[in-house]
Amino acid sequence: MIAKYAWMFFRYARWVLWLAAIGYSIEFLMHRADHMNSFGNLLLTTEFWMFFLPSAAVFAGCLELMMRDKAGVARSQGDQVGFER
Repeated sequence: MIAKYAWMFFRYARWVLWLAAIGYSIEFLMHRADHMNSFGNLLLTTEFWMFFLPSAAVFAGCLELMMRDKAGVARSQGDQVGFER
């Protein structure tokens, strides 16, 4: 049962991290000057968040796949379209 809760946690964490990465990218596009130094280079904090958020989302996705196998959550069939009826 704990594995299923961990799977759900990583599933939500993956989506939240992807949304945060997209939101930070949009914020960067809207306020580009705030993320640049006087030489036109990215600030270290901007580089960190632009690298960390997508990397953490991919890592959470890998952990989600691992926990799905441990929790015994069934996979959908590859040729299945829609729900079983």
